[in-house]
Amino acid sequence: MRKKSIAVIMMIMISVCVSIRAKAETADTVNDLILEFKDKTCCDSVSVVVYEKGKASFYGDKDSLYQIGSMTKAFTGLAVEKMMIEGLLSKDDTVSDLIPGFEAFYDGKKADITVDDLMRQRSGFTNSEKDFPSATEYMTLSEWVCSMSGKSLKSMPGSEYAYSNANYNILGAIIERVSGMTYPEYMENEILKPLGLNDTYVGYPSYSGNVIEGERLVYRNTFEYCIPVKKACIPAGYFYSDSKDMSRWIDIWTGTAEVSPPFRSAIDNIKIRLADDTDYYSGWEKADDMIGHSGGTPNYSSRIVFSDNDDIGVCVLTNLNVSASTDSLCNGIIDIVKGRDGGRISNDVWMVFDIVFFAVTLLGIILFASVFWIRRKHILIFAAILLALLLITMIILFPVIFSAPLREILFIWAPASLVGGMIMICADIIHICIRLFLRKNNADSNKTGRG
Repeated sequence: MRKKSIAVIMMIMISVCVSIRAKAETADTVNDLILEFKDKTCCDSVSVVVYEKGKASFYGDKDSLYQIGSMTKAFTGLAVEKMMIEGLLSKDDTVSDLIPGFEAFYDGKKADITVDDLMRQRSGFTNSEKDFPSATEYMTLSEWVCSMSGKSLKSMPGSEYAYSNANYNILGAIIERVSGMTYPEYMENEILKPLGLNDTYVGYPSYSGNVIEGERLVYRNTFEYCIPVKKACIPAGYFYSDSKDMSRWIDIWTGTAEVSPPFRSAIDNIKIRLADDTDYYSGWEKADDMIGHSGGTPNYSSRIVFSDNDDIGVCVLTNLNVSASTDSLCNGIIDIVKGRDGGRISNDVWMVFDIVFFAVTLLGIILFASVFWIRRKHILIFAAILLALLLITMIILFPVIFSAPLREILFIWAPASLVGGMIMICADIIHICIRLFLRKNNADSNKTGRG
């Protein structure tokens, strides 16, 4: 009997040691991936929570506040779903019924957009700034919705998926209309406080001591980059939170945290609508048995994923707009938690732009200096034409590729090196033209002198 007891104790001790070692190895691997992310993106601040079977592990400062971008949509979606549970709304209610005076058109005819269409990103709105401009800085939600009334939709409501921030900003306006409160008042008093999310804020926090300010890429470096939060854009993407609250948010969605019956019913209803891969509903999307969402603003990027079946989740918060890289970090950590290889950090498009226009600027400086020494006229003319064509191509293509005005791309979203590179191209063209003009004048003067 004594030998059996000793054997049992030994087995327990071995199991504990193996578990501790496995957790240490996981922590080391996660830390390595975070360091790779920082090195590759030049991002200064990263906060991560890894949630596994009711326990949370934190990397970075868990009390630092970040803008969470489109992860905000899940909060707005939960508020709307809760209103439906309480009988204040129906999924078949139309925007025109809920917001008097609102109209939308498709193919020249009036079209009804339902609450369900908005929740599923199937309203007919898109993220094109040209067709559906975002609110200006001082617009209220109701003023912005009024500006969107009468727009021609890109598809029949309910027929096609097209991700659009407009959908969730309109849902924010519906929350105001139905509740009789402002969107911030409703979200703070009816959603955040009841759920115990005390460090999650609707827009920029009144106390900014813990806020990690956003940054912008420039020539493989970063600088602090602050952008005012537009009130009418908050429901789709401008909450602030920390990894500690994101841990509780995962806890709530995996069903471990105790919440009131209306919240639990709302959460269960949302999960039912996320049955298949590629399903989108209420600010969440389903992929590979995981539910999650990414967030990206001009100066922050984030991602959250969780699995009910495995009782795991990860949230990554960063202060740099490198969404694809942030997504790969979050997904890599999930793979590590599942016992798989975490993979490599992906290159975000803005990282690529930063590297490309670093090279463009450097080559531009070399060309600027070389113009003084190039004697052949046809080489200078060819260089000027080539640079002009490159500049015109960028001016035409960038707005098409990114569905936004060139000014917004250059001065809000893209790395500052893009502006620097384009300025350098312009400087080279002007310099070459001046050199050609001076050479012509000198040649003319010489001919006149000889005559």
